[in-house]
Amino acid sequence: MATIAFIGTGVMGAPMAGHLVTAGHRVVVYNRTRAKADAWAERHGGTVADTPAAAAKGADAVFACVGNDDDLRAVTLGDDGAFAAMASGALFADHTTVSAAIARELADAGTASGLLVLDAPVSGGQAGAENGKLSIMCGGSSQAFAAAEPIMAAYAQRIVHVGEAGAGQTTKMVNQICIAGVLGGLAEALRFAQKADLDLDKVLDAVSGGAAQSWQMVNRWPTMAQDRFDFGFAIDWMRKDLGLALDEARRQGATLPVTALVDQFYAEVQAMDGGRQDTSALVRRLAK
Repeated sequence: MATIAFIGTGVMGAPMAGHLVTAGHRVVVYNRTRAKADAWAERHGGTVADTPAAAAKGADAVFACVGNDDDLRAVTLGDDGAFAAMASGALFADHTTVSAAIARELADAGTASGLLVLDAPVSGGQAGAENGKLSIMCGGSSQAFAAAEPIMAAYAQRIVHVGEAGAGQTTKMVNQICIAGVLGGLAEALRFAQKADLDLDKVLDAVSGGAAQSWQMVNRWPTMAQDRFDFGFAIDWMRKDLGLALDEARRQGATLPVTALVDQFYAEVQAMDGGRQDTSALVRRLAK
């Protein structure tokens, strides 16, 4: 069993760190809002550190799940950041959804210090984190992946090494592009069915067994029909992720017309005070 530091005990990081305790690891946590870290420790029995560096000192592996590029840079390379306190040969794995650029930046900085660095964004949402059934897409060296995989197995059902540094984050962008397109079509289909005065339960039963079937259809069609939009991943977060994808597409010379359109639609829902509702609230922009 390893000594592990976990930086970020929000809705995703807290259950992930909890699974590590259950797996038998010694876990030290840090969170910018101390009360969240204290609440986690009271529930799971781990230790709370005052800084990322204090959490990382003496750790075999450091995991992070924070907010954005700036947050990640602060907890790794900033004053009292984790990297300066980590021993050569230690693992750093980042579960935050951030840009591929900072993933490569951290890989370079970590390698220069003898660290193993992995960008490892996750999919599966809060429920996936709580149930230990996340999917993790990884970018980095084979050595970093080999060190991280058995630890991450505590909270993941699928772990794939996609490629070198940044490949995990770029693959997460692919994931979000796919979700955006599916939800765009699902929202239009639901409203069309309502306008046609169809029985929505029977429509779902009819189409979910064929080529149109998707996780979003099976899980969100019923709740969208009931105007229930409190199922985890918020539109504010989705727009951050789609912004990362659109920025990377411009850098790569790729075009994402559907993603750009759905991103604009999400902006409309934000303007309707829907930013904290889950991504299926996209349907709100279409009249019943």
